Amino acid sequence: MERRKALGLIAATGAAAALPAVPALGADKGHSVGITGRAPAKGGYTFALDSNVKRTSVRFKNRYGLTVAGDLYVPKNARGKLPALVLSGPFGAVKEQSSGLYANEFARRGYVTLAFDPSFTGESGGTPRDVASPDIYTEDFSAAVDFLGLQKIVDRERIGAQAVCGLSGMALTAAAADSRIKAVATASMYDMSRSMSRGHQDFYTREQRQKVVDHLSRQRWIDAENGTYARLSHEVPFDDDGNVAPTNRILPKTLPADADPVTAAFFDYYRTGRGYHPRSINSNTAWTATTPMSFFGFPLMANIDLLAPRKALLVAGADAHSLYYSEDVVAQAPGTVDLLIVPGADHVDLYDRKDLIPFDKLDEFFTKNLA
Repeated sequence: MERRKALGLIAATGAAAALPAVPALGADKGHSVGITGRAPAKGGYTFALDSNVKRTSVRFKNRYGLTVAGDLYVPKNARGKLPALVLSGPFGAVKEQSSGLYANEFARRGYVTLAFDPSFTGESGGTPRDVASPDIYTEDFSAAVDFLGLQKIVDRERIGAQAVCGLSGMALTAAAADSRIKAVATASMYDMSRSMSRGHQDFYTREQRQKVVDHLSRQRWIDAENGTYARLSHEVPFDDDGNVAPTNRILPKTLPADADPVTAAFFDYYRTGRGYHPRSINSNTAWTATTPMSFFGFPLMANIDLLAPRKALLVAGADAHSLYYSEDVVAQAPGTVDLLIVPGADHVDLYDRKDLIPFDKLDEFFTKNLA
């Protein structure tokens, strides 16, 4: 399968389904279908909490009045005011997955960290469920800064952001508009606006882009008539006849024998015991079908030049299908944004492969830029 088709993650066919209620932890009936590998850590976390770190469940409001759910990680031996990091991502993941792993590791190294579920997802508030907004997701980062800056243990002049995959574009966008974020690092950065409106490596033709817009517009009528919000592909693939071919799952319940490498890599994280979580959209279902509409109208990182003189470090795998996103941001903001390429790593490796994630380099970056 061509890589650009793989990024549509053609996993299933069939009509869109109405939104189900958000499942409680462990309540997803499909958990046993296609889920293999090690069991999640206690509480549904996909990683073990470091013995020197304390984790506390917290809630805070963004400026739209939505309640954002987060986990606050604090070093147990904390003294004085510490540097802090806000973390989220990947797109469709929850704080018990990759962002929590990063938060745990940075807290072990002496940072106060806050991993959160973006609005409308995971344990955060907002209805309908599992709808994405580039504007509100960007705001969630600033709301997380609000929360951290009010903690007595945090030095509010030393707050940075670390994001993974699809939330990375929102973190960079937030930093460009919020100078309280003193430095930003990303891992496997994705520009979700570009991805949804232009396709992987911008493969959509002008005609295909119009077809996607028409598909989303028709779906608005369907949702309005049904009084429900269907779930379909947020990255819309095309079939061999040139027609839009959305699916009602991001990933298949079981991995086909002929799965392409990109789908296989995502499956190996989200649909196995390695990274499965019942509240993760990527693990179980799909976004609301009209989610891409706002990403067509909200280009992320349009004001990346306003990040200077602050710095950003983008980390990407040498074998990642998403590498070009990071390369293009560096080209757009030379001198402000640096790129660190990890040999032998693909896109998903940087979610949780601690033997490949360059935490020492990231720590060095934040130590310097949050000084």
